[in-house]
Amino acid sequence: MRSFFYVLSALAIIGLAFWSYQENYKTRASLKEVSGLQNQIGATREKLAVLRAEWAYLNRPERLRELAEINYDRLGLLPLSPEQFGKIDQVAFPAPDLGPITNPVDVVADLEAKP
Repeated sequence: MRSFFYVLSALAIIGLAFWSYQENYKTRASLKEVSGLQNQIGATREKLAVLRAEWAYLNRPERLRELAEINYDRLGLLPLSPEQFGKIDQVAFPAPDLGPITNPVDVVADLEAKP
């Protein structure tokens, strides 16, 4: 009977060792994938920083002003000046659409009864 338990214990240990090695390799593969994703994220952030710098460079006010002056004949754009800006309270926003009245209620006031 002891030999049966020894064999059973040995098989259990072999099975657990096989399982632990599989988990170890899966974990290493996952860590390698995470490392690759982090490298991609870093490269994408660098590209985004370069694109933002290029956008800021291309949107310089003096460059845009010069382009507006050069292409005035084709586009009819005027350069911006500080007098063209206003405050938000100067903007006339349209009134909100309240929609049609679906269930009108008649209200009759008693003008003779005064408190």
